[in-house]
Amino acid sequence: MAVKVANPVVVMKRYEMKYIISKEQEEFFKERIKEHMVEDEYGLTSIASLYYDTKNKQLINASIDAKCFKEKIRLRSYGMASETSPVFLELKRKAYGIVYKRRIETTIPEVNSFFAGETDRLGDGQIANEIEYFRDCYKDLVPSCLIIYDRTAYYEKGGNIRMTIDNNPRYRMSDLNLTTSMEGKSLLKDDYSILEIKVQDALPLWLCKILADGKIYKGSFSKYGEAYRIETKNGFGG
Repeated sequence: MAVKVANPVVVMKRYEMKYIISKEQEEFFKERIKEHMVEDEYGLTSIASLYYDTKNKQLINASIDAKCFKEKIRLRSYGMASETSPVFLELKRKAYGIVYKRRIETTIPEVNSFFAGETDRLGDGQIANEIEYFRDCYKDLVPSCLIIYDRTAYYEKGGNIRMTIDNNPRYRMSDLNLTTSMEGKSLLKDDYSILEIKVQDALPLWLCKILADGKIYKGSFSKYGEAYRIETKNGFGG
């Protein structure tokens, strides 16, 4: 069942840092941040993101090759969606390390009509303008990859730091919809997860110390990019 998100943030600008961590590092990290961070009200939530791309995979290939600028568009649900449940069409860009995200609450039929060219807009305002321009720029966007994971989110008490830990990240390149299941092929080795730290400024010293003590080192990891790499290596299902 899809989760209703109260007062969803529609515009975000921040730095995002990613770390691949073992089960032991995850437990260490969660214990050490208790003094500073609080788990959000939703607890462990399964999230599905349906990425759109051109038929020749222009967006993911450009993202893999890009040094300073990347952009993606995806349809996200919190839990398995239905035709009437709220979903979020998100335009995500990363420029010189800063992540900019715009999103609109909508429904699956509205999104299907939008990408089929039957509907010009998904709402009013600047965000709708940006998403419409993006679709028209790339012209033939279709579902390309479904990314699923089980996320626990944390926020800083009295601050602006947010963290997420994504367990069991998985994907599929067929049956590309948000309504069938939350199953997929694993993106990581067993007992590894993805830690993301999202900040508007530099990391505080207390957090730097926790990362250093846990030997948790920043990396570069894209869920869609990793799924594409795996499938390319395997000959797309071969």
